[in-house]
Amino acid sequence: MKKKIFILIIFFFLSSCGYEAIHSKKNSATYDFSINEISFIGDRDINVKIKEILNNYTLTQKNKKFTLKITSKTEKVELAKDMSGNSTSFKKAITVNVEVFMENKLKNNLQIIESFNYNNNNDKFELKRYEKEITNNLAETVSEKLIFRLSNIQ
Repeated sequence: MKKKIFILIIFFFLSSCGYEAIHSKKNSATYDFSINEISFIGDRDINVKIKEILNNYTLTQKNKKFTLKITSKTEKVELAKDMSGNSTSFKKAITVNVEVFMENKLKNNLQIIESFNYNNNNDKFELKRYEKEITNNLAETVSEKLIFRLSNIQ
């Protein structure tokens, strides 16, 4: 009997944690802008992640309607090498330039740069997987900053 009560109490605590996705349609309703059209140039992985997050803002119609032209690029830089010349640490940088048009007029140019430093791994497969995860996380961060900046455009 005590075990059932304990499980019931745990269930109540875990079920009401208040988790909500950051980029849900409910949260997109709090911003006073919508996106009519998005065009992408550059790194495909970054563009796909940004499009996935901004897609909620294309479905709604608000007073401020933006058209975005997004240019993205990624760069991997060696930061340090050991005595034998092998790389020991890297820096992954993502640069996203956004031209914001409102009523077919250039309203604003935004540049968002995010970077992350990481160490080398002997397992090349694991290193590639880790780099892809870093790219996705940086693209998410860029998207969040882009949404915030778009919401502040008058």
